Amino acid sequence: MTESTKPAEDLYALQPDPSGAEALQLAAETDAATTAPVKEPSYGWMMVRELVETVVLSLIIFLLIRQVVQNYRIENHSMEPNFYEGQFVLVNKLAYWLGEPKRGDVVVFHNPRNTNEDYIKRIIGIPGDTVEVRDQTVFINGQPLPEDFPHNAMPPGEFIGPIVIGDGQLFVMGDNRPNSSDSRVFGPIAQDLVVGQAWLRIWPLTEFGIVQHEDLAPEGALSQ
Repeated sequence: MTESTKPAEDLYALQPDPSGAEALQLAAETDAATTAPVKEPSYGWMMVRELVETVVLSLIIFLLIRQVVQNYRIENHSMEPNFYEGQFVLVNKLAYWLGEPKRGDVVVFHNPRNTNEDYIKRIIGIPGDTVEVRDQTVFINGQPLPEDFPHNAMPPGEFIGPIVIGDGQLFVMGDNRPNSSDSRVFGPIAQDLVVGQAWLRIWPLTEFGIVQHEDLAPEGALSQ
């Protein structure tokens, strides 16, 4: 009986060396694969991408800053002689998230009669105060309000109140008393209308500086 056999496939057997022509072709293919240039984005596309990233980042920063501060141009004479038309101020929009309004603060708020307009005035009365105007003098809880800062006095014969300032309300007046539409006209304003506290005067540069707070109750004895 004859028996035919076929050698088993040797997994560890060495492969025969390629012939000379095959070796040259294999080397050429290897060199071509290793030296093929990697396709890179064009310079124009990189410039466009960087521009878009810069614009988006600038917009994000701008929106974040707008949540904290906002610039306003003064467009009336109601705060003379301390603020003049054409001046620019930065308003701290977080001031009353972190603290309470105080007499003497200068604030920007939405006009209660037209919320598309913004006014700048000084806080005169806070919740719990009784405000009265007579004899060219402002009275808080029956006592004359100390006003040692520059302001234009009210004309003779003006009488307001007494008005009790409720919770969440503020009584505001312009420093130019004869030429200011304020709480003497539209009454106390809701604190929700306040945009923020005037913080920094940025224009003109000759007037650049922090907006000073005027302490209208130095002894703290005017609140009921």
